[in-house]
Amino acid sequence: MITYLAKRLIMMVPLLLGITLISFVVIRLAPGEPVEAMTAMSPKITAETRQRLREFYGLDKPLHVQYATWLKQVATLDFGRSFAPDNRPVTDKIKERIPVTISLNVIALILEFGLAIPIGIFAATHRDTLYDKGITIFVFLGFAVPTFWLALLLMYFFGVKLGWLPISGLHSLGSETLSPMAWFVDLAKHLILPVSVATFGSLAGLSRYMRSTMLEVIRQDYITTARAKGLTERAVIYRHALRNALLPVITLLGFSLPGLIGGSVIFETIFAIPGMGQLFYQGVMGRDYPLVMGILVIGAFLTLVGNLLADLCYAMADPRIRHGRG
Repeated sequence: MITYLAKRLIMMVPLLLGITLISFVVIRLAPGEPVEAMTAMSPKITAETRQRLREFYGLDKPLHVQYATWLKQVATLDFGRSFAPDNRPVTDKIKERIPVTISLNVIALILEFGLAIPIGIFAATHRDTLYDKGITIFVFLGFAVPTFWLALLLMYFFGVKLGWLPISGLHSLGSETLSPMAWFVDLAKHLILPVSVATFGSLAGLSRYMRSTMLEVIRQDYITTARAKGLTERAVIYRHALRNALLPVITLLGFSLPGLIGGSVIFETIFAIPGMGQLFYQGVMGRDYPLVMGILVIGAFLTLVGNLLADLCYAMADPRIRHGRG
Protein backbone atom coordinates (compact mmCIF):
# COMPACT_ATOMS: atom_id res chain seq x y z
CA MET A 1 0.00 0.00 0.00
CA ILE A 2 2.82 2.42 0.85
CA THR A 3 4.57 1.69 -2.47
CA TYR A 4 1.35 2.25 -4.37
CA LEU A 5 0.70 5.51 -2.55
CA ALA A 6 4.23 6.77 -3.28
CA LYS A 7 3.87 5.95 -6.99
CA ARG A 8 0.54 7.75 -7.21
CA LEU A 9 1.92 10.84 -5.48
CA ILE A 10 4.88 10.96 -7.89
CA MET A 11 2.58 10.55 -10.90
CA MET A 12 0.47 13.47 -9.73
CA VAL A 13 3.28 15.91 -10.57
CA PRO A 14 3.42 15.38 -14.37
CA LEU A 15 -0.37 15.09 -14.50
CA LEU A 16 -0.76 18.42 -12.75
CA LEU A 17 1.79 20.01 -15.09
CA GLY A 18 -0.07 18.69 -18.13
CA ILE A 19 -3.39 20.00 -16.85
CA THR A 20 -1.96 23.45 -16.15
CA LEU A 21 -0.31 23.61 -19.58
CA ILE A 22 -3.52 22.75 -21.40
CA SER A 23 -5.53 25.18 -19.27
CA PHE A 24 -2.98 27.95 -19.80
CA VAL A 25 -3.12 27.57 -23.59
CA VAL A 26 -6.90 27.16 -23.83
CA ILE A 27 -7.60 30.28 -21.74
CA ARG A 28 -5.47 32.39 -24.05
CA LEU A 29 -7.13 30.95 -27.15
CA ALA A 30 -10.46 32.39 -26.01
CA PRO A 31 -11.55 35.58 -27.83
CA GLY A 32 -10.63 38.85 -26.18
CA GLU A 33 -7.73 39.94 -24.01
CA PRO A 34 -7.47 41.44 -20.52
CA VAL A 35 -6.25 44.78 -21.85
CA GLU A 36 -9.27 45.05 -24.13
CA ALA A 37 -11.61 44.32 -21.22
CA MET A 38 -9.90 46.99 -19.11
CA THR A 39 -9.95 49.73 -21.76
CA ALA A 40 -13.11 48.97 -23.73
CA MET A 41 -15.20 51.58 -21.86
CA SER A 42 -12.55 54.33 -22.01
CA PRO A 43 -12.40 56.12 -25.41
CA LYS A 44 -9.34 58.15 -24.36
CA ILE A 45 -7.08 55.10 -24.17
CA THR A 46 -4.61 55.11 -27.07
CA ALA A 47 -2.90 52.21 -28.80
CA GLU A 48 0.37 53.12 -27.06
CA THR A 49 -1.33 52.91 -23.67
CA ARG A 50 -2.73 49.48 -24.51
CA GLN A 51 0.72 48.31 -25.57
CA ARG A 52 2.25 49.54 -22.31
CA LEU A 53 -0.43 47.66 -20.37
CA ARG A 54 0.33 44.50 -22.32
CA GLU A 55 4.01 44.90 -21.47
CA PHE A 56 3.19 45.59 -17.82
CA TYR A 57 1.22 42.34 -17.52
CA GLY A 58 3.71 40.38 -19.64
CA LEU A 59 1.18 39.68 -22.38
CA ASP A 60 3.57 40.82 -25.10
CA LYS A 61 5.90 37.88 -24.50
CA PRO A 62 5.65 34.51 -26.32
CA LEU A 63 3.22 32.02 -24.82
CA HIS A 64 5.89 29.57 -23.67
CA VAL A 65 7.74 32.38 -21.87
CA GLN A 66 4.53 33.45 -20.12
CA TYR A 67 3.90 29.85 -19.03
CA ALA A 68 7.47 29.41 -17.74
CA THR A 69 7.20 32.66 -15.74
CA TRP A 70 3.84 31.64 -14.30
CA LEU A 71 5.14 28.16 -13.44
CA LYS A 72 8.06 29.61 -11.48
CA GLN A 73 5.63 31.69 -9.44
CA VAL A 74 3.33 28.74 -8.76
CA ALA A 75 6.30 26.65 -7.59
CA THR A 76 6.55 29.12 -4.68
CA LEU A 77 2.75 29.00 -4.16
CA ASP A 78 2.41 32.47 -5.68
CA PHE A 79 -0.36 32.76 -8.27
CA GLY A 80 0.58 36.32 -9.17
CA ARG A 81 -1.57 39.43 -9.06
CA SER A 82 -5.07 39.79 -10.39
CA PHE A 83 -5.64 41.74 -13.61
CA ALA A 84 -8.67 43.34 -11.97
CA PRO A 85 -8.48 47.07 -11.10
CA ASP A 86 -7.62 46.26 -7.46
CA ASN A 87 -4.47 44.36 -8.64
CA ARG A 88 -4.54 42.29 -5.45
CA PRO A 89 -2.64 39.00 -5.05
CA VAL A 90 -4.68 36.07 -6.36
CA THR A 91 -3.88 34.07 -3.22
CA ASP A 92 -5.51 36.71 -1.02
CA LYS A 93 -8.66 36.82 -3.13
CA ILE A 94 -8.96 33.03 -3.05
CA LYS A 95 -8.38 32.90 0.73
CA GLU A 96 -11.28 35.29 1.25
CA ARG A 97 -13.74 33.26 -0.83
CA ILE A 98 -12.72 29.63 -0.34
CA PRO A 99 -14.13 29.14 3.21
CA VAL A 100 -17.61 30.16 2.04
CA THR A 101 -17.61 27.81 -0.95
CA ILE A 102 -16.17 24.83 0.93
CA SER A 103 -18.67 25.27 3.77
CA LEU A 104 -21.63 25.42 1.38
CA ASN A 105 -20.53 22.44 -0.67
CA VAL A 106 -19.57 20.30 2.34
CA ILE A 107 -23.06 20.81 3.77
CA ALA A 108 -24.60 19.94 0.40
CA LEU A 109 -22.32 16.89 0.02
CA ILE A 110 -23.22 15.56 3.46
CA LEU A 111 -26.92 15.96 2.67
CA GLU A 112 -26.52 14.33 -0.76
CA PHE A 113 -24.80 11.18 0.48
CA GLY A 114 -26.63 11.10 3.80
CA LEU A 115 -29.99 11.05 2.01
CA ALA A 116 -29.14 9.28 -1.24
CA ILE A 117 -27.62 6.14 0.30
CA PRO A 118 -30.61 5.19 2.52
CA ILE A 119 -33.06 6.22 -0.24
CA GLY A 120 -31.25 4.02 -2.76
CA ILE A 121 -31.06 1.08 -0.35
CA PHE A 122 -34.75 1.30 0.50
CA ALA A 123 -35.70 1.58 -3.18
CA ALA A 124 -33.61 -1.50 -4.02
CA THR A 125 -35.03 -3.59 -1.19
CA HIS A 126 -38.60 -2.53 -2.14
CA ARG A 127 -38.24 -2.90 -5.87
CA ASP A 128 -41.31 -2.17 -8.08
CA THR A 129 -43.30 -0.85 -5.13
CA LEU A 130 -45.08 2.48 -5.08
CA TYR A 131 -42.13 3.97 -3.18
CA ASP A 132 -39.69 2.77 -5.85
CA LYS A 133 -41.80 4.28 -8.61
CA GLY A 134 -41.99 7.56 -6.72
CA ILE A 135 -38.19 7.63 -6.47
CA THR A 136 -37.98 7.03 -10.22
CA ILE A 137 -40.20 10.05 -10.88
CA PHE A 138 -38.08 12.10 -8.48
CA VAL A 139 -34.93 11.07 -10.36
CA PHE A 140 -36.37 12.07 -13.72
CA LEU A 141 -37.33 15.45 -12.30
CA GLY A 142 -33.86 15.90 -10.82
CA PHE A 143 -32.22 15.24 -14.18
CA ALA A 144 -34.71 17.30 -16.18
CA VAL A 145 -34.96 20.47 -14.11
CA PRO A 146 -32.14 22.97 -14.88
CA THR A 147 -30.35 24.21 -11.77
CA PHE A 148 -30.69 27.89 -12.62
CA TRP A 149 -34.43 27.52 -13.32
CA LEU A 150 -35.00 25.74 -10.02
CA ALA A 151 -33.02 28.44 -8.19
CA LEU A 152 -35.08 31.24 -9.74
CA LEU A 153 -38.31 29.36 -9.02
CA LEU A 154 -37.44 28.87 -5.35
CA MET A 155 -36.33 32.49 -5.05
CA TYR A 156 -39.64 33.73 -6.44
CA PHE A 157 -41.85 31.37 -4.43
CA PHE A 158 -40.16 31.37 -1.00
CA GLY A 159 -38.45 34.75 -1.18
CA VAL A 160 -40.69 37.06 -3.21
CA LYS A 161 -44.16 35.48 -3.03
CA LEU A 162 -44.15 34.16 0.55
CA GLY A 163 -41.31 36.24 1.97
CA TRP A 164 -40.11 33.38 4.16
CA LEU A 165 -36.46 33.25 3.09
CA PRO A 166 -33.85 35.77 1.90
CA ILE A 167 -32.85 35.42 -1.75
CA SER A 168 -29.29 36.78 -1.86
CA GLY A 169 -26.09 37.02 0.13
CA LEU A 170 -25.17 35.30 3.37
CA HIS A 171 -26.27 37.89 5.92
CA SER A 172 -28.96 40.52 6.28
CA LEU A 173 -28.16 44.21 6.64
CA GLY A 174 -27.17 44.98 10.21
CA SER A 175 -26.52 41.33 11.07
CA GLU A 176 -23.29 42.30 12.82
CA THR A 177 -25.36 43.87 15.61
CA LEU A 178 -27.32 40.66 16.26
CA SER A 179 -26.69 38.27 19.12
CA PRO A 180 -24.70 35.10 18.26
CA MET A 181 -27.84 32.95 18.16
CA ALA A 182 -29.76 35.45 16.01
CA TRP A 183 -26.72 35.79 13.72
CA PHE A 184 -26.58 32.02 13.26
CA VAL A 185 -30.32 31.83 12.53
CA ASP A 186 -29.95 34.61 9.95
CA LEU A 187 -27.08 32.73 8.29
CA ALA A 188 -29.08 29.47 8.27
CA LYS A 189 -32.01 31.19 6.55
CA HIS A 190 -29.69 32.50 3.84
CA LEU A 191 -28.22 29.02 3.31
CA ILE A 192 -31.49 27.09 2.91
CA LEU A 193 -32.16 28.00 -0.73
CA PRO A 194 -28.62 27.67 -2.16
CA VAL A 195 -27.94 24.42 -0.29
CA SER A 196 -31.29 22.99 -1.44
CA VAL A 197 -30.47 23.84 -5.06
CA ALA A 198 -26.98 22.39 -4.76
CA THR A 199 -28.31 19.18 -3.22
CA PHE A 200 -31.35 18.47 -5.39
CA GLY A 201 -29.80 17.56 -8.74
CA SER A 202 -27.01 15.38 -7.32
CA LEU A 203 -29.35 13.71 -4.83
CA ALA A 204 -31.61 12.41 -7.59
CA GLY A 205 -28.82 10.82 -9.63
CA LEU A 206 -26.89 9.50 -6.64
CA SER A 207 -29.91 7.78 -5.11
CA ARG A 208 -30.64 6.06 -8.42
CA TYR A 209 -27.02 5.00 -8.72
CA MET A 210 -27.10 3.56 -5.22
CA ARG A 211 -30.28 1.66 -6.05
CA SER A 212 -28.71 0.12 -9.16
CA THR A 213 -25.53 -1.01 -7.39
CA MET A 214 -27.50 -2.43 -4.47
CA LEU A 215 -29.77 -4.40 -6.82
CA GLU A 216 -26.72 -5.85 -8.54
CA VAL A 217 -25.14 -6.89 -5.24
CA ILE A 218 -28.22 -8.52 -3.68
CA ARG A 219 -28.51 -10.81 -6.71
CA GLN A 220 -25.10 -12.35 -5.98
CA ASP A 221 -24.75 -15.92 -4.75
CA TYR A 222 -23.14 -15.01 -1.44
CA ILE A 223 -26.20 -12.94 -0.53
CA THR A 224 -28.41 -15.95 -1.24
CA THR A 225 -26.10 -18.05 0.94
CA ALA A 226 -26.29 -15.53 3.76
CA ARG A 227 -30.07 -15.65 3.66
CA ALA A 228 -30.02 -19.46 3.56
CA LYS A 229 -27.97 -19.46 6.77
CA GLY A 230 -30.88 -17.80 8.53
CA LEU A 231 -29.48 -14.31 8.90
CA THR A 232 -31.98 -11.52 9.30
CA GLU A 233 -32.70 -9.36 6.26
CA ARG A 234 -31.21 -6.36 8.04
CA ALA A 235 -27.93 -8.21 8.64
CA VAL A 236 -27.84 -9.42 5.04
CA ILE A 237 -28.36 -5.94 3.61
CA TYR A 238 -26.31 -3.79 5.96
CA ARG A 239 -23.54 -6.21 6.95
CA HIS A 240 -22.91 -8.11 3.72
CA ALA A 241 -24.41 -6.26 0.76
CA LEU A 242 -23.86 -2.62 1.67
CA ARG A 243 -20.07 -2.74 1.82
CA ASN A 244 -19.74 -4.00 -1.75
CA ALA A 245 -22.52 -1.75 -3.00
CA LEU A 246 -20.68 1.29 -1.65
CA LEU A 247 -17.60 0.73 -3.84
CA PRO A 248 -18.96 2.56 -6.93
CA VAL A 249 -20.38 5.27 -4.66
CA ILE A 250 -16.91 5.80 -3.20
CA THR A 251 -15.74 6.67 -6.71
CA LEU A 252 -18.43 9.34 -6.94
CA LEU A 253 -17.35 10.67 -3.56
CA GLY A 254 -13.80 11.05 -4.85
CA PHE A 255 -15.03 12.87 -7.95
CA SER A 256 -17.11 15.17 -5.74
CA LEU A 257 -13.99 16.57 -4.07
CA PRO A 258 -13.10 19.05 -6.87
CA GLY A 259 -16.74 20.12 -6.85
CA LEU A 260 -16.11 21.64 -3.42
CA ILE A 261 -14.34 24.46 -5.28
CA GLY A 262 -15.72 24.69 -8.79
CA GLY A 263 -19.15 23.15 -8.52
CA SER A 264 -21.00 26.21 -7.27
CA VAL A 265 -20.63 28.72 -10.10
CA ILE A 266 -24.33 28.76 -11.01
CA PHE A 267 -26.00 29.03 -7.62
CA GLU A 268 -23.35 31.36 -6.16
CA THR A 269 -23.88 33.74 -9.08
CA ILE A 270 -27.68 33.57 -8.85
CA PHE A 271 -27.82 33.96 -5.06
CA ALA A 272 -25.01 36.57 -5.00
CA ILE A 273 -22.93 34.50 -2.59
CA PRO A 274 -19.32 35.76 -2.29
CA GLY A 275 -17.65 32.41 -2.94
CA MET A 276 -15.22 30.80 -5.35
CA GLY A 277 -17.87 30.13 -7.97
CA GLN A 278 -18.80 33.79 -8.25
CA LEU A 279 -15.12 34.76 -8.19
CA PHE A 280 -14.34 32.32 -11.01
CA TYR A 281 -17.22 33.67 -13.11
CA GLN A 282 -16.01 37.24 -12.61
CA GLY A 283 -12.47 36.20 -13.53
CA VAL A 284 -13.58 34.54 -16.76
CA MET A 285 -15.74 37.49 -17.79
CA GLY A 286 -12.89 39.94 -17.05
CA ARG A 287 -10.21 37.78 -18.73
CA ASP A 288 -8.36 37.73 -15.42
CA TYR A 289 -5.80 35.07 -16.40
CA PRO A 290 -3.92 34.76 -13.08
CA LEU A 291 -7.16 34.44 -11.10
CA VAL A 292 -8.68 31.86 -13.45
CA MET A 293 -5.48 29.81 -13.51
CA GLY A 294 -5.21 29.90 -9.73
CA ILE A 295 -8.72 28.49 -9.31
CA LEU A 296 -8.15 25.89 -12.05
CA VAL A 297 -4.93 24.69 -10.42
CA ILE A 298 -6.71 24.20 -7.10
CA GLY A 299 -9.52 22.33 -8.88
CA ALA A 300 -7.06 20.10 -10.76
CA PHE A 301 -5.16 19.31 -7.57
CA LEU A 302 -8.37 18.38 -5.77
CA THR A 303 -9.39 16.16 -8.71
CA LEU A 304 -6.14 14.19 -8.47
CA VAL A 305 -6.40 13.96 -4.68
CA GLY A 306 -10.03 12.82 -5.02
CA ASN A 307 -9.04 10.00 -7.36
CA LEU A 308 -6.30 8.92 -4.96
CA LEU A 309 -8.64 8.97 -1.97
CA ALA A 310 -11.22 6.95 -3.90
CA ASP A 311 -8.64 4.24 -4.63
CA LEU A 312 -7.52 4.17 -1.01
CA CYS A 313 -11.12 3.92 0.18
CA TYR A 314 -11.57 1.00 -2.20
CA ALA A 315 -8.88 -0.89 -0.32
CA MET A 316 -10.44 -0.03 3.03
CA ALA A 317 -13.96 -1.05 1.98
CA ASP A 318 -12.99 -4.28 0.18
CA PRO A 319 -10.32 -6.52 1.79
CA ARG A 320 -9.77 -8.22 -1.58
CA ILE A 321 -8.26 -5.06 -3.02
CA ARG A 322 -4.61 -4.59 -2.16
CA HIS A 323 -2.22 -2.22 -3.86
CA GLY A 324 1.55 -2.28 -4.01
CA ARG A 325 2.12 -6.03 -3.53
CA GLY A 326 4.86 -7.63 -5.56
